[in-house]
Amino acid sequence: MSRRLLVGAVCAVLAVATCQAAVQSPSVPGSSSAVVPSVAAAPSTGPTSTVPVPSSSPPVVPAASPSIDPAAFTTTIDNPWFPLVPGTTLSYRGTKDGKPAVDAYQVTSETRVIDGVACVVVKDTLYLAGKLEETTRDYYVQDKLGNVWYFGEDTQELDAAGKVTSTEGTWHAGDDGAEPGIFMEATPTIGRALRQEYYQGHAEDHFEVLSLTSSVKVPYRAFQGVALRTKEWTPLEPDVLDNKYYIRGIGEVREVSVKGPREELVLVKVVRP
Repeated sequence: MSRRLLVGAVCAVLAVATCQAAVQSPSVPGSSSAVVPSVAAAPSTGPTSTVPVPSSSPPVVPAASPSIDPAAFTTTIDNPWFPLVPGTTLSYRGTKDGKPAVDAYQVTSETRVIDGVACVVVKDTLYLAGKLEETTRDYYVQDKLGNVWYFGEDTQELDAAGKVTSTEGTWHAGDDGAEPGIFMEATPTIGRALRQEYYQGHAEDHFEVLSLTSSVKVPYRAFQGVALRTKEWTPLEPDVLDNKYYIRGIGEVREVSVKGPREELVLVKVVRP
């Protein structure tokens, strides 16, 4: 992936995220002009082209163009819908792959530079039927307007002996055509569909905001009319569709499949620093 300095990155993201100003479309990869990472309409060629999505969803626009300005980002992630405060651990339980699941989501004080941008490291540890099944290191960063971006992950699937059997799903922005995406907008907008990640054939998750006033009850507590609800999908698994619920000041509290194999994770505990 070529690398060019961009100017006005934050303004471009804000313009589309708030629908208050026009945004200039990014250049096609390989052009000589400066590129602005934005959620503007995709060019007709290259990996940032619009990706087919379920017919019930609006067209997805890419979350980023190929070049990133590190100065446009910060490791202080205080987006109210997805705050990542070092020392925080969110614990979930539920069902995955037909087995009882326990998942721990730990925000660390570590950072890692991905595509020139320092990102916060989040450790995600999944146990199925009491055995460690998967460990993931996720990389997030926030732009100066409050949008949380996803810059990649390192994933390891383990066998019963703890031996790594697969790293499928691992990707890093800037490597082999992979591009970052917006994981959570500063101001979520009902009906907006965005791409969270892009590594062709490996990581192509998308989301759409469905509601800002949903209710959700999980073991941690019940929330009436204040939850952000999204649907998430990937063209790599067209028969699977999930809903996620987020609460201000906490983050994700529930994930449940609405199409495909029955899977669910619900928040049971929050440990704060």
